[in-house]
Amino acid sequence: MFIETEATPNPASIKFLPGRQVMPAGTRDFATPEAAEASPLAQALFDTGEVVNVMFGGDFVTVTAAPGAEWAQIRPQIVSILLDHFIAEAPLFAGGDASGFAVPPETELVVDADPADADIVAQINELLDTRVR
Repeated sequence: MFIETEATPNPASIKFLPGRQVMPAGTRDFATPEAAEASPLAQALFDTGEVVNVMFGGDFVTVTAAPGAEWAQIRPQIVSILLDHFIAEAPLFAGGDASGFAVPPETELVVDADPADADIVAQINELLDTRVR
């Protein structure tokens, strides 16, 4: 496996192209080590101590080096982390559960109803009722 690199408009950032899909759709940006906990790959990149931002896209990983970091010194480490991840076909995101989220009972209204929206809500409910039948 070969990982290409591209310069970005930001001289502190480099785009790494692993030659395969990174994200199936959209992008995901990690601006802090805490945010990176959602992804083993992003977390490994932050764990170098030389990274301040990681972004995943369809076919790329963009890494932003910390102020004072020298790309000549950290690039081999970043490439090694990326190679290990993609060769192992490791998951991009950590599995999780919803244990930290409170789910209100179904009978509890989550959003306050606005009387100004009553006509639109009635039309939506009517459309939904006709599609269900």
